[in-house]
Amino acid sequence: MEDIHRILEAMERNDQRSVLATIIHVNGSAYRKEGASMLFFEDGSQIGMLSTGCLEADLAERVPEILETGESRIYEFDMQSSDPLSWGEATGCGGIVHVAMEPVNDVFGTHLRKLKECLDRQHEVILIKKINPDRSVSGYGFLTDDRYLFGEWKGDVPEEDLSAMAASGGMGKSGMKALSSLEEEIFLHTYAPKPRLIIFGAGRDARPLASFAAATGFSVTVTDWRPLLCARSYFPDAEALILGFPEETAGMFHITASDFVVVMTHNLRRDRQLIRILSELPLGYLGILGSKRRTELLFDGRAIPQFVHSPVGMPIGADGPEEIAVSILAEVIQRYRTQRKSRCSL
Repeated sequence: MEDIHRILEAMERNDQRSVLATIIHVNGSAYRKEGASMLFFEDGSQIGMLSTGCLEADLAERVPEILETGESRIYEFDMQSSDPLSWGEATGCGGIVHVAMEPVNDVFGTHLRKLKECLDRQHEVILIKKINPDRSVSGYGFLTDDRYLFGEWKGDVPEEDLSAMAASGGMGKSGMKALSSLEEEIFLHTYAPKPRLIIFGAGRDARPLASFAAATGFSVTVTDWRPLLCARSYFPDAEALILGFPEETAGMFHITASDFVVVMTHNLRRDRQLIRILSELPLGYLGILGSKRRTELLFDGRAIPQFVHSPVGMPIGADGPEEIAVSILAEVIQRYRTQRKSRCSL
């Protein structure tokens, strides 16, 4: 998922001066696309990545100047050259990448913290950067899905442009755009809240799934009625552990069509209770561990909704908890990317 969540979390824990780098335009092939970000701290530590190592060293060398001048810069990296002393084909890339580097001063830092608050409250936020002809960022704004605009922006954004951006999630694909109301080009990118994965069942096979999903960028919740299993020592990366029986806990979640739910309690009676409750919710994805025959038993002859994936996971011939976790997470990521792509094409 997007590195912005890791970046914002790191900023909360570290008060060093820093520089935010964002890919604003790609022409040709590149490892990361428009909207990818990373953070450079003054001590040399980094959060996130923009390439497989092609760009980071060069960008890091520019950090002291950015911090000293307090001014943003946009750099162009030509990855098409075959010159071994350039970034070029020798590094496995083949496009032209434009990166905006911005010092995180007090004002920008305040707005980034507000961005985190909005994302934590499950709001989508459109990033708007105004790009000067001199290749610098002259202003930026953050527009939430409920039409709240904040940031450091000189001048007005016409109401019709705000309405169009809010309605279309940043006017589709991330990148450079031209608005008739503005002389400068602008960069648009939509930040989505962390996707949420809710795992019912805290058995041995749930542990790698929770760990892998958290590492991938999901907000993970694990729930089970067995305190010896549903323990922080087994799920250190989960954002929430909820102890209780299905009929007690299922109603505690405000589950939406954007959430991903996996049922893996290995208890037929408990699973039946869960399925009865979950099948009445507006789910976009429900994965059920076990065979199709077992899932049919859980539904007691009722029609199985289209959002149910059973057996859960991609058919990779998985064997053992770790491989099964990989297959489940791969299917969840595929579904998430499909949903995002569908939204961007609207």
